[in-house]
Amino acid sequence: MKKKSAILMAAVMGMTAMSGCGDVRQSVPEDGEVESIRLMVWAPSEDQSKDSGEWLQTCCEAFAEEHPEYDIHFVYGVADEATAASTVSQDPDASADVFMYANDNLTVLTDAKAVAKLGGIYEKQVMEMNSQAITDSLRQDDSLYGIPFTTNTWYMFYDKSVFSEEDVKSLDAMLDKGVVSFPLTNSWYLPAFYVGNGCTLFEDGTVEEAGVDFAGEKAEAVTDYLVDLAANPNFVVDADGSGIAGLRDGSISAMFTGSWDAAGIKEILGDNMGVASLPCYTLNGEEKQMMSYAGSKAIGVNATSDHMVASIQLAIYLGSAEAQKLHYELRNVVPCNTQLLEDAEIASDVLVAAQNDTFNNTSILQPFVSRMSNCWTPVENMGKGIRNKTVTHENAKEQTQAMNDAMNSDGI
Repeated sequence: MKKKSAILMAAVMGMTAMSGCGDVRQSVPEDGEVESIRLMVWAPSEDQSKDSGEWLQTCCEAFAEEHPEYDIHFVYGVADEATAASTVSQDPDASADVFMYANDNLTVLTDAKAVAKLGGIYEKQVMEMNSQAITDSLRQDDSLYGIPFTTNTWYMFYDKSVFSEEDVKSLDAMLDKGVVSFPLTNSWYLPAFYVGNGCTLFEDGTVEEAGVDFAGEKAEAVTDYLVDLAANPNFVVDADGSGIAGLRDGSISAMFTGSWDAAGIKEILGDNMGVASLPCYTLNGEEKQMMSYAGSKAIGVNATSDHMVASIQLAIYLGSAEAQKLHYELRNVVPCNTQLLEDAEIASDVLVAAQNDTFNNTSILQPFVSRMSNCWTPVENMGKGIRNKTVTHENAKEQTQAMNDAMNSDGI
């Protein structure tokens, strides 16, 4: 009864609470009674549309077939991974039993006591399906709070008719041969240069009291480099879709984004689409490795669910090899299940290889401590200042220190 207000609640939150529902009735098991339950499941609209193969509905029905001990009435709601956590945390009782979320929202959920811990046999199942690196992205205080279904990071797409596999190892080499687009004003991307030269966020990303270290000569040198980068005629700032538009009209030959743009880029470049992890850049004569933020997207279980066991079982199924493979086939969602990554066909996909290579080798785990929220605006302002030429070589030291101070201020 407590979830009957979810439709209204979700509408108030700007979400489509009801995209469909379904009853899946099974034959009665010989050794027990059938439990009639109602499970509300939230996922992005793309996972539920007919055009995308109705991944969510297909998986839920398959789960019900495997669990005849339940007579399940599914209620499907629309909420993407970026916004579901805030909605669930505001009113867990009126929210979905099972939902999808990005791991950088984990503290939002745990602070509200809105997401269930996974322990015992369920934690063991998740650990057996995934690498420790990705399950670490869903841990807090050594407790596991979700089932990962994909890594979440960004990397490089390029035109193979312009750049060779050797070229794309170096950003500076690429700029000598063709036009490169980069989201300079996007604070999810810009830190790649600073982290590459030794700047840190909360030490390893978990020590909140350590704060951010984007200060001193190491950070100032990066700002100086970026001032020159923005002035390079072969460099273009990617904003509001200009990167992919540039690939389409041929004005650029490389851009930085993630799997969500892969289908569109493939349509433009065809067999000339190259995908690679992040290149190095040359700073004061030394090669520095660009480092992206990385995390995961996961299936979470509402801590107030009336049907906790069934909800956890469903969440684990939605993160299983079977469900991830279907996700990959229908929507090109890159799997993280270790069994799938050993599949020859999936392992040979350049997109899968680049995303996992980036996650493993050219990224840091995006911090999800609460003070990370102070970091986005100062970095964005730095990127805009460089683009607009208000950040210069003459004031780089002052502007870099101002960015660092703002990232460490609770007033942002």
